[in-house]
Amino acid sequence: MGFLELENRRFVVFGLANKKSVACAIARALAAEGAKVIHVVRTEERRATARKLFPGMPVFVCDVEDEANIIRVRDEIAAAIGAEGGGRLDGIVHSIAFANYSDGFKPFHQTMKRDFLQAVDISCFSFICIANHFKDLLDPDASMLTISISTTRMAAENYGYMAPIKAALNSSLCFLAQSFSSFSRIRFNAVAPGLLKTSASAGIPGYVDSYLFAEKVIPRKQALRIEEVANTAAFLLSRRSSGINAQAIVVDAGMEINYFDREIVSKSVGG
Repeated sequence: MGFLELENRRFVVFGLANKKSVACAIARALAAEGAKVIHVVRTEERRATARKLFPGMPVFVCDVEDEANIIRVRDEIAAAIGAEGGGRLDGIVHSIAFANYSDGFKPFHQTMKRDFLQAVDISCFSFICIANHFKDLLDPDASMLTISISTTRMAAENYGYMAPIKAALNSSLCFLAQSFSSFSRIRFNAVAPGLLKTSASAGIPGYVDSYLFAEKVIPRKQALRIEEVANTAAFLLSRRSSGINAQAIVVDAGMEINYFDREIVSKSVGG
């Protein structure tokens, strides 16, 4: 058995969209350690994608914006794993985020109420809702993991209103951990990565420039890789991380300590 002791552990991964998804990388990391992975995706189209990427793995469909869908997919997974016969989940990955930028990016103070509340519902409340409805399927020592961002205090204009929503997601970790402690040892954590090259990020105006800037700020001068985020996720899902609870673990390759990099400062001030 490997160090992470993930062999034959069972995990549900919400959020795979394509091969560049963080959810996809996490599923690969878990599978490489011998874990059993169940995928939950938003649409039938994504179910087909998941089946191509992970042949033989179960794939279910659930649009988390409707709570009834979460309850339905819970029941479907329970039937598939034989929960009444002792089947349990060792962890759940929540890699879901959505923001409606169909009208383009606007100054934060012009954020539309309906867009903000929808983003909170899908990107934050769904994690709480999944925890609530799946609690009876979870092993008492299970781990629940979500995907945040490396900082919610940096006002990146092209990230729109998602940083405040991720801040709410981060805050929910401690409340979920405390609430669940009355009946289990289930842990709630987040991986908080720096800038990544994903399909979702590619659609953000100006993101490429920010990504290239981040690469220069990172001390090693190499961008953060999705696999590095996935490896951290695998550790947090394993019982080797049993002492970590209610935390957002930053994975940014040291970017946050190097904003005053000599080369960047010199170029910016014309030195």
